[in-house]
Amino acid sequence: MVAAVICIPLLVGLLAGLGGTEFQQTTLYPLVGRFFVHTLDHATFLSLPERVAVPPTVHITYHAHLQGHPDLPRWLRYTQRSPYNPGFLYGTATPEDRGRQVIEITAYNRNTFDTTRQRLVLLIEDPEGPQLPYHVEFLVRSHDVEEVLPSTPANRFLTALGGLWEPGELQLLNITSALDRGGRVPLPIEGRKEGVYIKVGSAFPFSTCLKMVASPDSHARCAHGQPPLLSCYDTLAPHFRVDWCNVSLVDKSVPEPLDEVFTPGDGILEHDPFFCPPTEATTRDFLTDALVTLLVPLLVALLLTLLLAYIMCCRREGRLKRDLATSDIQMAHHCTIHGNTEELRQMAASREVPRPLSTLPMFNVRTGERLPPCVDSAQVPLILDQH
Repeated sequence: MVAAVICIPLLVGLLAGLGGTEFQQTTLYPLVGRFFVHTLDHATFLSLPERVAVPPTVHITYHAHLQGHPDLPRWLRYTQRSPYNPGFLYGTATPEDRGRQVIEITAYNRNTFDTTRQRLVLLIEDPEGPQLPYHVEFLVRSHDVEEVLPSTPANRFLTALGGLWEPGELQLLNITSALDRGGRVPLPIEGRKEGVYIKVGSAFPFSTCLKMVASPDSHARCAHGQPPLLSCYDTLAPHFRVDWCNVSLVDKSVPEPLDEVFTPGDGILEHDPFFCPPTEATTRDFLTDALVTLLVPLLVALLLTLLLAYIMCCRREGRLKRDLATSDIQMAHHCTIHGNTEELRQMAASREVPRPLSTLPMFNVRTGERLPPCVDSAQVPLILDQH
């Protein structure tokens, strides 16, 4: 009872605290087809004063969802390596996601059990400037996804990629963890990472170096476990260890051919001199076929039934013939056994008659004591254990 009285004020206070939590609203402008990332920093949710570092012992977890829905939109992902590290919302919006989306984020302080809420208003618009029809996707095995989401590693990757591609406007199109693409969690070995796919777009055509990496000769070398052909210096090394056997090039500068529009016809085939279908079908009587199909199995079944009835009923030898064929000695032996069995059953059914001397318990086998003469032997069971 005392515990219930104590828990009620705590529950009321918790509900009041959750109800009084106000949303911190932030407006962002993602672009269609461009990579978007938003960092969920601990300092933003703790509301610390300026120039005050976040204590290293504070660990916060986040939960983000689309307003009015339990999950995030299909183009947006969330990741956080541990409660001590910041969280990230990242993804690439598609033309179907164009418009306004509201993301609600709840931060949970695992030390003080405080909750803070934030609302992100995403106004998704089309990008300005030239289109980026040339896409290249790299598999970087030396990093995890949260290690390349901050702006500094991403810009370093684009800068290093500029040495392999002709100078131009390189932009990130998408970053995906290798685990989301069917990869496996690496063994707990020092330096082993999960891997991350980085897609970059440009308005300039692919360089000769990238074309050679994606050539059939390079794929043949990769199939035999050899490194692919690379005609230029790998400017991404040693900061980024790229798997050059998993580089894919996509050229969207050439429009795809439109599918032919199907036009329904009138349903009448054109005249073909080599195909002359019959104009009239001759009448056919199916009565004979039906009678043969039905009557033949019935007739066979009837014959088999008559044969079985003759064997079972008309070919029986009978009891009299069996007795005549049996010898007299065997019949007398059988009758004697049968009569003795009936006599024993009658004697067992009625205990009033004297029992045979061979069945009387005259003495105890273990002690050798004889039964007293006053005992009615007719009432003693044949087996002493029976009561």
